[in-house]
Amino acid sequence: MLEFAPAVYKSLHGLFAVYKPPGVKWKMIRDTVETRLLEGLNSLKQPLPQQQVRFLPEPVEESSGSEVIITAIKVPALADHPLVKGPAFKRLKVGAGHLLDVKSSGVFVLGVGHGNKLLTDIYNTHLTKDYVVHGQFGKATDDFSDTGRLIEKTTYDHITEEQLERILAVIQGTNLRALLEYSRIDLKSQEAYELAAKGLLRPIEKTSPVITGVRCLHFAPPDFMIEIQCLHETQQYLRQVIHKIGLALKSTAVCTHVRRIRDGFFTLDDALIRTQWDLENIRAAIQSAQSKVKLLEANMAPLRESVTTIETEAKT
Repeated sequence: MLEFAPAVYKSLHGLFAVYKPPGVKWKMIRDTVETRLLEGLNSLKQPLPQQQVRFLPEPVEESSGSEVIITAIKVPALADHPLVKGPAFKRLKVGAGHLLDVKSSGVFVLGVGHGNKLLTDIYNTHLTKDYVVHGQFGKATDDFSDTGRLIEKTTYDHITEEQLERILAVIQGTNLRALLEYSRIDLKSQEAYELAAKGLLRPIEKTSPVITGVRCLHFAPPDFMIEIQCLHETQQYLRQVIHKIGLALKSTAVCTHVRRIRDGFFTLDDALIRTQWDLENIRAAIQSAQSKVKLLEANMAPLRESVTTIETEAKT
């Protein structure tokens, strides 16, 4: 038995994640999801057309002859008929979270209905994201990617995994100092200790990109692969990080691929692939994420209080 469309529509308020493949614009992903949801809603049981009262003549045979009486009956309003007004659901507000550029792939968070406000809340909590970034030594291009215009070729035989690990440690240390500065919390306080222990140290406002963690996953020159945990980044910034790693190792490097494996509390396991972009799967994903959203709000409460305290002190 088909479900009632308005009831299903009311349950489509929240957040979910899809997997964005490389080579596709994020707007196309969002528009495709919206189209699939509308198709699903319009295929469900719809409210009956509104009724209107019509007065129809009805002949009556009597002994004195035939007479006509007027009878009031209810008939469907033609203006409310699906063939006249079209599909019941024509537009659905689907919002996009942290964006991915055309070359990148991975977890892409979307919001439906009231979920658009949740996207804003998540943005303001400055959650970290995880990426797996692939690099290749020996080349430099104008846009730091392997598809850009070739500028230079260099040797890379001298590079060792130990040298790469040292450069990554320097990058993480430099960014950690920046994060502590952006958080504007007294580092000697108990509050700072508790936030750091929970991994909740965050900037109180939008800042330049910050890398909170980086490690090498694979090293087989000229190819290598690193995992980067960061916030306020763009994918182009991550490609530039690969370029700078190459320079620091007295060589060059280009980025061959950027893949987001986590966005806040959404991971690859939560991301729906293209064949799952339908009403049933998206509805289930939204319901599954509700408990994570509530947990996030509870964990971020101490950080919001500290931000409010800092802002109040700054005004006085």
